Amino acid sequence: MSNRAIVFLLLVVAVLAWGGLRLFGHFIPPHSPLAFVAFFLILGVACASTFAPLAYVIGARFLALRVYKITIRHSLRQGALLALVVIFNLILSMLHSWNIFTAVVILAAAVVVEVLSLARK
Repeated sequence: MSNRAIVFLLLVVAVLAWGGLRLFGHFIPPHSPLAFVAFFLILGVACASTFAPLAYVIGARFLALRVYKITIRHSLRQGALLALVVIFNLILSMLHSWNIFTAVVILAAAVVVEVLSLARK
């Protein structure tokens, strides 16, 4: 599969996931823990499939270096990490435990994971 086809597939998955999240939020009341888990899973898929094509396009456009070659695998990992940052911050906000310090720590942890995965290469 070509990179263009994978990016297009990710965009289709993103639209479907955001639509599914809209329908889920409209029809399912958030009273049970299972509803919260399902909501955050759908949100994770929606965010990851939205952020991955953005990471690929931004990386291909602005980071076109010989040392760092952007691939779909890298952009999927970056999209998933950014989605995890959003999900963790929303979970902490839902639990009334969010503050700016924890948001910065979560973002720093994601950056460290990305740097370590790029350094391993």
